[in-house]
Amino acid sequence: MDLLGLARHGLNDFEQIVIGVIITAFISLIYAWLLRGKVMNKDKGTEKMQEVWNAIRVGADSYLNRQLRTILPAIGLLTVALFLSVYVVPPSLEAQAEFPENTRIIIAVGRTVAFVMGALFSLTVGQLGMRMAIQANVRAASAARRGFNEALSIAYYAGTITGMLTDGLGLFGGTVIFIIFGKAAPDALLGFGFGGTLLALFMRVGGGIYTKAADVGADLVGKVEKDIPEDDPRNAAVVADLVGDNVGDCAGMAADIFESYEVTIVSALILGLALVAIDPSGSLKWIVYPLIIRAIGVVSSILGTFTVPIWEKFPIKFLQAHDAEESMFRSYEVSSINTVIWSFVVAILYAKDWRLAMLTTIGVGLAVVFNPLTSYFTATRKPPVQEIVKSTKTGPATTILSGLAVGMESSVWALIVISVSFIFALVLYGNEPNPTYVLYAVSMIGIGMLSHTGNNVAMDSYGPISDNANGIGEMSWHGMDDEQTRNARQIMADLDAVGNTTKAITKGIAIASAVIAAVSLFASYLTDVARVQAQLNMPVITAIRVSDTKVFIGFLLGGALPWLFSALSIRAVSRAAGQIVEEVRAQFRIPGIMEGTKTPDYARVVGISTRSAQKELIPLSVIAILTPILVGLVLQVEALGGFLAGVILSGQLLAVFMANSGGAWDNAKKAIEDEPRDLQANTGKGSERHKAGVVGDTVGDPLKDTAGPALNPMIKVVNMVSLLAAPVIVQQQNLGVVGWVIVAALFAAIVWAIRTSNRPAPDLDKPM
Repeated sequence: MDLLGLARHGLNDFEQIVIGVIITAFISLIYAWLLRGKVMNKDKGTEKMQEVWNAIRVGADSYLNRQLRTILPAIGLLTVALFLSVYVVPPSLEAQAEFPENTRIIIAVGRTVAFVMGALFSLTVGQLGMRMAIQANVRAASAARRGFNEALSIAYYAGTITGMLTDGLGLFGGTVIFIIFGKAAPDALLGFGFGGTLLALFMRVGGGIYTKAADVGADLVGKVEKDIPEDDPRNAAVVADLVGDNVGDCAGMAADIFESYEVTIVSALILGLALVAIDPSGSLKWIVYPLIIRAIGVVSSILGTFTVPIWEKFPIKFLQAHDAEESMFRSYEVSSINTVIWSFVVAILYAKDWRLAMLTTIGVGLAVVFNPLTSYFTATRKPPVQEIVKSTKTGPATTILSGLAVGMESSVWALIVISVSFIFALVLYGNEPNPTYVLYAVSMIGIGMLSHTGNNVAMDSYGPISDNANGIGEMSWHGMDDEQTRNARQIMADLDAVGNTTKAITKGIAIASAVIAAVSLFASYLTDVARVQAQLNMPVITAIRVSDTKVFIGFLLGGALPWLFSALSIRAVSRAAGQIVEEVRAQFRIPGIMEGTKTPDYARVVGISTRSAQKELIPLSVIAILTPILVGLVLQVEALGGFLAGVILSGQLLAVFMANSGGAWDNAKKAIEDEPRDLQANTGKGSERHKAGVVGDTVGDPLKDTAGPALNPMIKVVNMVSLLAAPVIVQQQNLGVVGWVIVAALFAAIVWAIRTSNRPAPDLDKPM
């Protein structure tokens, strides 16, 4: 039997059948389609609810359409560059063996098509996921009038649709590329990973700036200055804020996790093919096993996400969940147990190596550990957030200080957990004769960690869906105080509070997965450089020597890049938020706005946020793409390895710090809002403690939803670019005149990008 002509790749009969895991990808997509029908069959509520919902839908659609127009030229330029890259550096020896004739053109076309496919899949996950979230938010708000479980099901299942799209398209893309290219797959997989990573960077940066500019502007004027509720319809920025939840947390996060999903399979297959070459048996288990685990993970995610609504009324009382967060954690445990059991079955019966299943288990365990770890530092009932709540008694300064401390400590523990997982990889494969085994083990931990991507994305998307539903309810039920409305408000407030925690948890998982994916890519970088050096009969690199001055310079520069990237992102939010504050203040001065007899101009604030976000897309992407090339050309390939190490270390610490401090400030504010309102006792909304909490939340917003999350794709873009550029850099030991001209051009482009990002925002009166 030769399914799809795979025998030419050296696969035995069982492995040919196993490649049929591509069918699992379609099962994932079918499950997403069925859930879509389940959500869409729910009603959209009252006419007023649909009016608010339509404003959010139109704002989100117009933003994404404008974003697409902004990034298409860059995508087109990079598509051409990837096609021509094969003509600068010859295809690998594996590619030449796989395709003896017309090798260069086959690999050029394959890499280019893979790049477009990766970018298209990432865009599809983000766009469709966001649109599904918008369809669900009004339906969840309407369902809240009938009961808790129905509203929870709608919000979670809508998020699951995005998760299943991520699983299905990610598994489909990587598997199809391997089926077509076999041992030459790394030459094309680099394009696939780069396409997904680049789109994620665009969507994360743009969406993050948009959502937090609107949120900060709305909070500073509405809550602090006017003492009105968060989603009060009199606030001109409220619709832009609700739109931002979708373009940032739905579209941006979905694309972010999708590209982590892509990159981990890319690095596992690259390192797996390296092991096939050195394994005396020549077994392809190193390639096939991660694909099987991904397929098992898809099935596990389906089982887990399907069970979320049942835990509240589970027949066995001690297993019943007490809130939405516990229901999601239980379902995650169902997925985890299923994956671990089947990974041992496959590892023992097929791969004949139980250690592979242990790596999968460690990866699954790493994701499970991040749930309570992140929850501890960000949940309202836990000591760190309670510490921030207490600090609000003495004003905004102590509120900010306590939040900074929480974020810094959480980053250390997150790094320790990741390091422990790497130690396990070293223990399991450290005795092997070649260090590639340990590097492969690290990549397999990443495969295990992201095996439940469906659950992770579902938990994340649930957050903005419930937040939007709460906002739609507040705007639609303004002035209503009957019992059904009060119950619906409480249900949506409870679901929204859980959403803040789940968003923080999935951000933690996304950051950890980004680090592991980057470490895997770093390992692939060493393997790729060594391969090219061997082809050119040059000394082969075996390690990165920090004692080398050039390497240490690269390490320092790499450590600085995340700080520059974050500074520019936060400054962009600050500038845009300042504009929105002025606009909202001006609209509050219009007669009839505060009285509720005149509708604010929501579209104007949406336009300010859109324009500010688009301005930053290309400059920040230029910095991420060109900086590693510049470092590599000037300091050479080993120093570029040091640069990557610096980016990974600094980026991880900074990203977790910003994500968790922001999440802790947010929930501290919400904890105060849940208190009885008594201004004399300084409790509840409108109190001085609440105002201090709002200030802390406002500071934390751009950290947790803009700068922190944007570091995930930035880290991986830098690593992917380095992988693609490494063969060129290896050959350019002496730059010559042309080389130094290129270096000067790269430096000038980076300076332009920084200056553009620092340029003051345009006047509000200018057309968009």
